[in-house]
Amino acid sequence: MGHLLDVNILVAWGWRDHADHHRVVRWIVERKTRRGARLFTSPIPEIGFIRVSLQRSFGRVSVQQAAEVLQSMRKSLGPVHRFLPDDLGGVEWPEWCGSAARTTDAHLLLLAQRHGLELATLDGAVPGAMILP
Repeated sequence: MGHLLDVNILVAWGWRDHADHHRVVRWIVERKTRRGARLFTSPIPEIGFIRVSLQRSFGRVSVQQAAEVLQSMRKSLGPVHRFLPDDLGGVEWPEWCGSAARTTDAHLLLLAQRHGLELATLDGAVPGAMILP
């Protein structure tokens, strides 16, 4: 099974001081050892990683530094990583998406499902997503 990595997965993985860093690292290591496993990133989670990284660092991390961390993360996945272009657009929404706060989650869930993937997240409020153990 392939997984589209949500913003919160990328942020937790990318920054050692994140509360879920070790949990995400364990899951990614386990995925990398599974035959046929694929881990996907796409534009929205990658841009979200940059945005949240800058916000949480209070100016200690530049855009370029965050981009370098992201590039290193992608590279560390090796052949398990795939980049998923976002071909969904902005007109399809699941019924459970009723607020601005849920739009990114809803979009990424639909994008993952369109491509036969699961959305991997730490957010238990995304119906149909795979929550990291």
